[in-house]
Amino acid sequence: MNIANSTPHTSPASLYQAWQRLRAEQAGLRARDAAAKLGVSEGELTACRLGIDAVRLRTDWAALLPALGELGYIMALTRNEHCVHERKGNYREVSVMANGQMGLVVSADIDLRLFLGGWASVFAVAEDTARGTQRSIQVFDRQGLAVHKVFLTERSELSAWAPLVERFRAEQQSAELDLQALAERAAPRADVEVDVSALRTDWAALQDTHHFFAMLKRHTLTRTQALRLAGREWAEPLDCAELPKLLEGAASGEVPIMVFVGNQHCIQIHSGPVNNLRWMGSWFNVLDPEFNLHLKTTGVVELWRVRKPSSDGVITSWEAFDADGELVLQLFGARKPGIPELTDWRALAELAVALSE
Repeated sequence: MNIANSTPHTSPASLYQAWQRLRAEQAGLRARDAAAKLGVSEGELTACRLGIDAVRLRTDWAALLPALGELGYIMALTRNEHCVHERKGNYREVSVMANGQMGLVVSADIDLRLFLGGWASVFAVAEDTARGTQRSIQVFDRQGLAVHKVFLTERSELSAWAPLVERFRAEQQSAELDLQALAERAAPRADVEVDVSALRTDWAALQDTHHFFAMLKRHTLTRTQALRLAGREWAEPLDCAELPKLLEGAASGEVPIMVFVGNQHCIQIHSGPVNNLRWMGSWFNVLDPEFNLHLKTTGVVELWRVRKPSSDGVITSWEAFDADGELVLQLFGARKPGIPELTDWRALAELAVALSE
């Protein structure tokens, strides 16, 4: 998407003006929703703020990501179309592979899997709001979609903000993002073309849940297709209404869980309890002091209970998908490698009755 040729906004300045008019008409409208109404990407909407309340930063991920630790206690936000994951803590234990394509943040609070090959632009934003200045670092992909954001909190090291922004300020403060159309996804293989017996044999032989994606690639399968074909020993469909019930059960039983939410370029993980659960319309929310989850339940059209063998025993997860077969979120029992699955989690995860075929 390009401002000049795909929207009525002929310049970043005209886009910014249109956005301000929209904000005046619809107070509280979030940037993602405003961008959609204006027919641009959120990345373009952020870029049009350059010189006003945004600064474009260098895409030097190997240096920038560890530097975020200087900001102290922050809120990390990662989302997809139907789910928002917010976790407070400190950016620590950051690593970026030598080829620059992958990164990890593996602290107890901020836990991320970063697929940096798709990260395209980054901005520092200092927006005046009714509650004061909201400072954030915002990353976008080549389609202008938000990949990951880091927000300062009342406990952050405010004195570190300006030096960090200045240190990573891009030489060219350009609003041009050189966006690219998303490549069309290949049509999935017909089920009759799949060697289901070989799939089930490979599935049964898994020794690590991290090998699951490689197995999908070997068999040229989408995730939901693999779940459908794996057999009920490994994957069972559930009623989507069971998903909030599982979170409620984890809260009432004080069962620590792992909540994975991501997009193509970033996965964010919360490990621990959930407590304050609340419905707001069709949104189901976790509103805890350090962890917030906002799940648009109407976006979940498939829910599966999945079992994967590993060297630590069977690992059980619940996996929710949208209408496009994209993963909305995954839930596991809290665990570390080398430790078997929590019996309390397994009992909770196995409670729901599977849908009949």
